[in-house]
Amino acid sequence: MIRIAALQMPTQGMSPNALDHYFKTAAGKEARLILLGEYVLNHFFKELEKMPVGMIKDQSDHHLAMIKELSRKYDMVVVAPLVQVQGGRCYKTIVKVTPKSTHTYYQQILMDYGHWDEAKFFANEVRPLEDPMVFTHEGVRFGVIGGFEVHFNHFFDRLNARDIDLLLLPTSATFGSHNRWREILKSRAFLHNIFILRANRVGEYLDSELKWSFYGDSMLLDPMGEVVSVLEDKESLMVVTVEKRERREAKRIWGFERQLKRRQG
Repeated sequence: MIRIAALQMPTQGMSPNALDHYFKTAAGKEARLILLGEYVLNHFFKELEKMPVGMIKDQSDHHLAMIKELSRKYDMVVVAPLVQVQGGRCYKTIVKVTPKSTHTYYQQILMDYGHWDEAKFFANEVRPLEDPMVFTHEGVRFGVIGGFEVHFNHFFDRLNARDIDLLLLPTSATFGSHNRWREILKSRAFLHNIFILRANRVGEYLDSELKWSFYGDSMLLDPMGEVVSVLEDKESLMVVTVEKRERREAKRIWGFERQLKRRQG
């Protein structure tokens, strides 16, 4: 059993006060890991397009130092999307920060739509796909992918091969896509008999043509594909308990993995 948290927020300024408050609350509820949504430590993508790279780097360096300090202060693993600047180029990443180390996952598939073209802006390489980030903490095996990557079977095939218990999924979903995201996540959780913890951001961004409303709906789904706990559309924190035995029981009942193993040469 492990207690974990999802933090649902808009982009944060340079002050650590709000993050410190939520980390302290999560630690007080015995959470051992906390997940942040996309574009919480950095401005939203459409804002990044207009910012000098040096300003993006300053923001990212500041917030990485901040979450490292919070991880040490509250003895907690932090998983958070972060825009990292290297050689004057921006990369979309997810960092896993512990009191003693930092590991980075470079998102492998980025959106390339006309109104939201991360693939053009970020310098992440287009190359053969690799495994997602996988790590074990307090006996639970976690997987991490970027929000857009949930649409691609490759990542779930590799997560199955690595035998994860729980997928950590930071997102920045908008445009009233509540139902689509819920159905995708319920299906993924059930078909792979895993927990999924999703942290979606909140807040708004206005441009000349569109209003981008980020609606929250952060949630925990269980290995039977059921929504266990969910946040609404305001800044808030969710602390939940995960029991590995629930995943083992779901795998035993449905036997999807067993069926595949019987047919492997």
